[in-house]
Amino acid sequence: MYKLVCQDGCKLGARPIDQHIKGFEALGATVDVGQGNITAHADKLVGTSIYMDMVSVGATINVMIASVLAEGTTIIDNAAKEPHVVDVANFLNAMGADIRGAGTDVIKINGVEKLSSNVTYSVVPDQIEAGTFMLACVASRGDLVIKNCITKHLECITAKVIEMGAHAEETNGDTIHVWCDEKTSKANIKTSPYPGFPTDLQSQMGVVLALSDGTSIINESIWESRFQYTDELNKMGAKITAQGKSAVFEGVDELYGAPVYATDLRAGAALIIAGVCANGVTEIYNLEHIDRGYENIEEKFKNIGANIERVSIDD
Repeated sequence: MYKLVCQDGCKLGARPIDQHIKGFEALGATVDVGQGNITAHADKLVGTSIYMDMVSVGATINVMIASVLAEGTTIIDNAAKEPHVVDVANFLNAMGADIRGAGTDVIKINGVEKLSSNVTYSVVPDQIEAGTFMLACVASRGDLVIKNCITKHLECITAKVIEMGAHAEETNGDTIHVWCDEKTSKANIKTSPYPGFPTDLQSQMGVVLALSDGTSIINESIWESRFQYTDELNKMGAKITAQGKSAVFEGVDELYGAPVYATDLRAGAALIIAGVCANGVTEIYNLEHIDRGYENIEEKFKNIGANIERVSIDD
């Protein structure tokens, strides 16, 4: 018997788990939902064909993991293709699983009897962190070399950066050089599952658009509450009108320091970028959101020239 214990993440809107439950039940598990608990149990799991009604990274990974030791073959159709889905599959295969097709729409898992625990594995670099620093460089009109990344995972970001008039060159597939020496031009963005523009870089791109020439539009197709950060940027002098899952950015020449609050993880990263670019002092609160997704982020920004410091609220 297994119990799923869920912890609150960012408040971005509804987080349905119906596709997770659908996958577990299709494999033969009984799932009980009630009194704040989700309990799944099964004497055994049996492979089957599962069609995901929507592309879901979490559901794809959960069903893939559950299928590894199931009897027979499981096929996941309309699977998520994100790099970390592929990474989980590669890790499981290193342990003795038989997973094929990760990174495509269809994943096939042939059940095995056991997995090996004697495995050493290097986790894939985080394309969202690399993309955050790419956009920080563009927003601040800087010059930055980002190493130990997988440049193919950043192609949608690279394409937009170049479209807006900045520069990006990759080297050997694991290094990208980004620089920007003039105000960027307007752009329209629509978030979508990989390999489209990631929702987790939408807020950071919003800072770039707030400082770009002309009128830009972001359409958010994943989360209904992803534009909470725009109110905070407006406190800093941005001109953003957000309604529902769309936002219009009227470019301004500069931002000004202000006390602002990180409403979620990526919004916090966006506010750091805005603070680095702004005139005056910016104070960012609710750092616990940022710390969920970035390790020592202030030190990394400090290492590339930002004047940033983490202080106690009592200081």
